[in-house]
Amino acid sequence: MKLKKLKIGRTELSGNLLLAPMADVTNLAFRLLCRRYGADLTYTEMINVDALLNESRKSFIKGLSSEEDRPFGVQLVGGCPDKLKRAALFIEEEYRPEIIDVNMGCPARCITGAGCGSALLNSPELVYSIILELTESLDTPVSAKIRLLGREEKTLEIARLIEKAGASAVTVHGRTAAQMYSGNSNLEGIRAVKNELSIPVIANGDVKDEESAERTLELTGCDGLMIGRAAMGNPFIFKKIRHYLETGEKLGADKPFRQLEDFNSYISLLEEHNLLSSINLRMHAHWFTKGLRGSRHVREKINGLEDGKAITELIRSFCQEIY
Repeated sequence: MKLKKLKIGRTELSGNLLLAPMADVTNLAFRLLCRRYGADLTYTEMINVDALLNESRKSFIKGLSSEEDRPFGVQLVGGCPDKLKRAALFIEEEYRPEIIDVNMGCPARCITGAGCGSALLNSPELVYSIILELTESLDTPVSAKIRLLGREEKTLEIARLIEKAGASAVTVHGRTAAQMYSGNSNLEGIRAVKNELSIPVIANGDVKDEESAERTLELTGCDGLMIGRAAMGNPFIFKKIRHYLETGEKLGADKPFRQLEDFNSYISLLEEHNLLSSINLRMHAHWFTKGLRGSRHVREKINGLEDGKAITELIRSFCQEIY
């Protein structure tokens, strides 16, 4: 059995499968759907600390979490230790997440241009200061999500500093910032970080099915897996991987149009938590129908619709036609 219990700080999970924080993806409704399928820990979308501190805080993070969404983590992005601390203290007081994560891996120019995300990896002292500021100020365990650097020793230096500053875990994406999402995840690079640290290390990158999940765990020796892009429109991936790691066997053939059922469930969760108007439902509809036989005409119709209500009605009528 390769599915193991992962402990981060004082929180012991029932397994070691985590949903990655993804902008415009991991809203509360999507996290709840992934949790139904076996995700052990979910993360919010990345929250910009400058925006959080400057906006009306409670409206800015509308629908951040619910009691159904436990345990969960909040990911913050910023480059100033004091601002990160103030934002984290607010999050801790209002929402009591099981973990607060610092984004040190996002390669997008809009993030790195402000000295945040993966740009932080070029400033080891700042990385240490940020994590230390948080661990000394918060009751909530702190983690960091990083990428590999061009030289292994530089990556290990960053990882050691994060652990030294008191972090409870580190997630490592197996690509450099320059690679963005091209090429392959460097499992040997992730393994080097795992071998260097005593705190839990979570592997991220290219986990897209049962075989890649097993291979990543075996080659890196990591304590857990973080699944990102492969879950977009496909929360069922957690059930598939979980079943395989628990039993060594794959699930039977998937039922036709299961993705549409999931999308219908997703829409219901969006409605239940009053989130339908705050997301780009057209984009999510494309993810949920990608590769689905016979759904091309549905996607073409979606492109011509203006609002979430119309898309919702289209998807539900299509489901009724099928079943």
